[in-house]
Amino acid sequence: MLDQAQFQVPFLLDYLAVFLWAVSGAIVGMHKRYDFAGVLVVAILASTGGSLIRDGIFLQQTPPVLSNPWYIPVIITATAFVSLFRQRITKIVLVNRIVDVIDGVGVPAFAIVGLQLSLQAGIPLPGVVLVGVTNGVGGGILRDLLVGDTPSALKPGTIFVSGVILICVIFLVLTYGFGVSKEWAAWGMIALFFTIRMLSIRYDWRTRPLMQEPPA
Repeated sequence: MLDQAQFQVPFLLDYLAVFLWAVSGAIVGMHKRYDFAGVLVVAILASTGGSLIRDGIFLQQTPPVLSNPWYIPVIITATAFVSLFRQRITKIVLVNRIVDVIDGVGVPAFAIVGLQLSLQAGIPLPGVVLVGVTNGVGGGILRDLLVGDTPSALKPGTIFVSGVILICVIFLVLTYGFGVSKEWAAWGMIALFFTIRMLSIRYDWRTRPLMQEPPA
């Protein structure tokens, strides 16, 4: 099965996801009243944090933000866009909806890329799932930690991290358990996560805290 064609994120989706994740990070930094450099740092971590953790810590290779000459210009453009239109952009609900849509496609796509890279590195399957999930949600976690907030991915809310874990496990079952093509399995998992994510937002399907009330 290792000779199957690897799933690749389409380059337009790659850059669009990086741009919009950078926009979301820049908005967070702007609300924290950071200067342009501070906002840019938050934007970089929001848009590339997952791959930074994946490559810098888990796989010990050069992350794409350093090897791809377009990532930094795209992120700077996103930060400049937020800076120039800061009075209007915070009032546009459409921005959050667009980011939700990109999350619905980009998060599972990059999670699957993380799965494949960790499999190639010979990491055991439990570690493979960890790398895949981190690749998908790591940017948002680093963004929130950097600005001093509890990561939204860890708090009760609409289905997100649990959905990423689910599609990572199903992808491995399909490809290594049933021999399904990685390309077909990847697009199937992207469609599944997108559907779950959009339905959870539309119908407000929310996770619940394990402890409803703090101890007395």
